[in-house]
Amino acid sequence: MGRLKQAAIWITLLSLLLKVMGFFRESAIAWEFGASELTNGFFLAFAFVTLTVTMVANGFNTVFLPEYLRHRREMEGREGEAERDASGVLSYTVLLFLLMSIILYVIAPWFVPFIYPGMGMLEREVAVEITRVFFLFMSVIALSGMLESYLQSLRIFVPTQVAKISGTLFSVVFIFLFGDMWGIHSVAYGFVFGTMIGAGVQFYYLMKGGFRFRPTLKMDFGFLKGFLLMLAPALLHSSVGHVNVFVDKAFAAGIPGAAVTYLNNASLLMSIPSTMFATTFVAIVFTLLSERADDTKAFQDTLFTGYQLGVIVLLPIAVGIFLIGEQAIAFIYERGQFTAMDTEAVFDALKFYVPIIVTQGLLTISVRAMYASGRGKQILMVSSTTILLNLLFNYLLVGPLGYPGLALSSALVSLYYFTMITLVLYRDHAKSELVRFTVMLLRAIPPVVIMGVVVWAVEVYTPVTQLYSLWQLAILGSIGALVYVGSVYVLYRSGFQAVVRMVKKRA
Repeated sequence: MGRLKQAAIWITLLSLLLKVMGFFRESAIAWEFGASELTNGFFLAFAFVTLTVTMVANGFNTVFLPEYLRHRREMEGREGEAERDASGVLSYTVLLFLLMSIILYVIAPWFVPFIYPGMGMLEREVAVEITRVFFLFMSVIALSGMLESYLQSLRIFVPTQVAKISGTLFSVVFIFLFGDMWGIHSVAYGFVFGTMIGAGVQFYYLMKGGFRFRPTLKMDFGFLKGFLLMLAPALLHSSVGHVNVFVDKAFAAGIPGAAVTYLNNASLLMSIPSTMFATTFVAIVFTLLSERADDTKAFQDTLFTGYQLGVIVLLPIAVGIFLIGEQAIAFIYERGQFTAMDTEAVFDALKFYVPIIVTQGLLTISVRAMYASGRGKQILMVSSTTILLNLLFNYLLVGPLGYPGLALSSALVSLYYFTMITLVLYRDHAKSELVRFTVMLLRAIPPVVIMGVVVWAVEVYTPVTQLYSLWQLAILGSIGALVYVGSVYVLYRSGFQAVVRMVKKRA
């Protein structure tokens, strides 16, 4: 087995473990602290960490890796100078984050309430205190993310996943070790401690891989200028989604009770299927799209296959979560301070989030196809409009629906984003391709309807709902999976075979 294929297997397994650890962290928070203004404050603060990590991962790393590899090829025979320039970029970026850390730490008592104007007194106190902890160590959090692209340039992939797991793992460990002493602040301290260890692990393997880091500010400023010109639009695009997250949290912070926590827990469960789809099937589809960008027919066929996989895999999961999502929430969160009423409140939001499972997965394919065909600028143009649309929907829906209206707003924005990007993508293709996509979507619906009716009937007409939530999930999930697979095999044989082929290719 080749080194890259081994790495791909490890990355997939560690990505799964990271998601499981994420559930452990959220479950531990729910167990120890329940759902209240206290947890609201923590999740409002943690949004700043998510923004930093996303901007580094989807902004810095997206630009740095191809630019550095190109620069190293141009500097063939002078690899030492290329490493010096890469070290210079890292040095300047870390210094920038250090400066930002100091400024944001000082202004946090004014900055955080400005972002979340509707916070209650306890929410404000917790959010400001924990945000200052994250701001203080922002450079370490950013460094841990930036080292990913340096390791990828050496084809070293696993330490990055280990680093991500480390931050989540120590968040959980610190809850149980220091939760009684430090309260919910223990989660933040554990995350920072684990992130520092993760950064150390990555730096060790970077040095072991042959890279020689030099803390220098002397470098080829032509390389730095080219990097910065590419970085600006990448950062803008990577931050659009999280601007919408901040908008949602700002609206939620103005709602009495634990609205922020309920939305956070619901969105975490909603995000798992599309995230796992992106790290498995989409990775292969993106590679094929990139290879076939100059062959229109092959590109169209690959794009169609990607959409077909997304619909066949994600549509039944979305319907399944709508039907048995409450049991899933109860199993993950309902213990300790997290009550059955909290479970119902999270499910109220999750029901509206369900469409995002499908739209987000399909959107990933559309966006990757746009990048593969060299049309990245058009993505930014469309994604920027989602901010205004999200503001409008939040304003219109939060009044009549409360916090579930924010989930519905997110679903509508996601549907709009996917529709617009896909229409832009298909604009340069024959209309028959869009018709082909529509027919595929219609053919995939009957098997899902059959599955949904069967699972609903079992829930209503049998005593299965009297069992513990885990056994309900196991029984209803198994019945749904068997009925769906059989229905797809009978009613949509070509789609069934496409999934089987892709699974074999992944294996």
